[in-house]
Amino acid sequence: MLTAILIFVIAGLAEIGGGYLVWLWLRESKSYWYGVAGSLILILYGIIPTLQSFPSFGRVYAAYGGVFVVLAVLWGWFVDKKTPDMYDWIGTAVCVAGVSIMLWAPRG
Repeated sequence: MLTAILIFVIAGLAEIGGGYLVWLWLRESKSYWYGVAGSLILILYGIIPTLQSFPSFGRVYAAYGGVFVVLAVLWGWFVDKKTPDMYDWIGTAVCVAGVSIMLWAPRG
């Protein structure tokens, strides 16, 4: 389980970090190298989730979506300096609950 969470976190940081570099390039007029680096990181993001041991692509990406929400809220807080409000935290908790149900619910 710890390995699965670690892979999700690495994938999330790659997706958010790569997207952020592309954002800086296109929205804040940074050097095109930001776009190149961001694009390469986003390619890496596409590879990282394949390291999961779960057999179903859909379930892996659905579960990853919840982890992404947590990471995105934290990124906004620490990098963009936008403090999450109560609704951000409630929404994040709902996502984490959903991920937990998808990944660890007993199936027959």
